[in-house]
Amino acid sequence: MDFYNLLKKIDKSKENIVVTIISGENAGSKILLSDGEILYKGGKEDKWDEIIQNTPKNKKSQALTLNNKKVYFEFLRQSYKVVVCGAGHISMSIIQMCKLLDLPVTVIDDRLTFTNNAVAAGADKVICEPFEQALDNIQGDTGTFFIIVTRGHRYDQECLEKIIHKKNAYIGMIGSRLRVKKVLDYLEEKGIPREKLDKVYTPIGLRIGAETPAEIAVSIMAEIIEVKNKKTGLGAYNQELIDFILDEKNNIPQALVTIVSRKGSSPRDVGTKMIVSKDGTMTGTIGGGCVEADIRQTALSCLDNKECRLVKVDMTGQEAEDDGMVCGGIIEIFVEPIN
Repeated sequence: MDFYNLLKKIDKSKENIVVTIISGENAGSKILLSDGEILYKGGKEDKWDEIIQNTPKNKKSQALTLNNKKVYFEFLRQSYKVVVCGAGHISMSIIQMCKLLDLPVTVIDDRLTFTNNAVAAGADKVICEPFEQALDNIQGDTGTFFIIVTRGHRYDQECLEKIIHKKNAYIGMIGSRLRVKKVLDYLEEKGIPREKLDKVYTPIGLRIGAETPAEIAVSIMAEIIEVKNKKTGLGAYNQELIDFILDEKNNIPQALVTIVSRKGSSPRDVGTKMIVSKDGTMTGTIGGGCVEADIRQTALSCLDNKECRLVKVDMTGQEAEDDGMVCGGIIEIFVEPIN
């Protein structure tokens, strides 16, 4: 269970990848990478260096064929947080929405009255300091969303100049097109590459015709949700699943079932998981119906034979339609005993 104990404790601010051999004699071998460092290695596979070099550049969970064997790269979910520069009316609504979305939010402003308002609104952390000073103490990472909504372009400029060099998931800056252009042109003159500045979401927010502070906050958070959900890290080793596996009460043999590839329509995405226990009970779902019932039997067989298996399910054609498989896609499912 070392692998699952590590998953439970892993630093979610880092890029974490589980790499699993899903075909051939070494099927079931896996490693856990965290920002490129191998934290766990299990199974008989001994050519991990070569496999790691083929990690998908698009950072999407997927199965690849490498040297006549299939390898599943699963990018795990990151933890996300929001840093808001400016504690005006828009920020108050942003704070409330972050709380609804379970996104920890830090607010920075140099005016005590405004930071007190941020505390009252429920911000997780409030910093009452000059923007540059406060941002010096915020590291940023690939899960950090920076929102710049200060009271003037001079402060926007200060914030962006600090933030642009930090790791981030998103940088958004409020302002009219003229105000934004002045800030970006000034920073380019100071030596910041234009291609880096062009990655800033500005004017900030989705175009929904927002007018009031609350509506503008909705447009900003909608854009952040869109960016977050387009990011990778969609691996479904969720906390409930890990806790179930580690729970000593569940001490009967179990098999982990994972959708590792999908073509066309299917009821669940790549990375979706469920557990089949030796007594036939299932925890989680990969979509229900005939597919799930068949995979349950496959998982029980894998437990009996202590083997991993890669299963292709074709939900196209008349036979699939007769069986009630209405999605019309093709999926591959990897089944592996886990204890």
